[in-house]
Amino acid sequence: MYEHRMHPLLNRRAFVRRVAFHVLLALLVVCVALGTGVLGYHFLADLPWLDALLNASMILSGMGPVDPLRSSGAKWFASFYALFSGLVFIAVASMLVSPFMHRILHRLHVKEG
Repeated sequence: MYEHRMHPLLNRRAFVRRVAFHVLLALLVVCVALGTGVLGYHFLADLPWLDALLNASMILSGMGPVDPLRSSGAKWFASFYALFSGLVFIAVASMLVSPFMHRILHRLHVKEG
């Protein structure tokens, strides 16, 4: 996906396309994670759709739950969803930072001919 260190630095237009691809990929991951949370809260915690969206959004953003959970299944889901959300945060942050870090590191290793 990325150019080898012996290859020249990517031009600006191609780099912008690469960044746009990473942003779209990160948005896709966030949408899938949010959708998973909404479905879980709606069907396992018996929350209305809007409340399920609110709880999933708050957990995914790291803010914490809003509604109290009453069933054991909902509590199990919320526990695993919170752990999953932490991993999603790390993955999305990595996706957004990686093109820039690669460009910086690549620039340091390019041999000027």
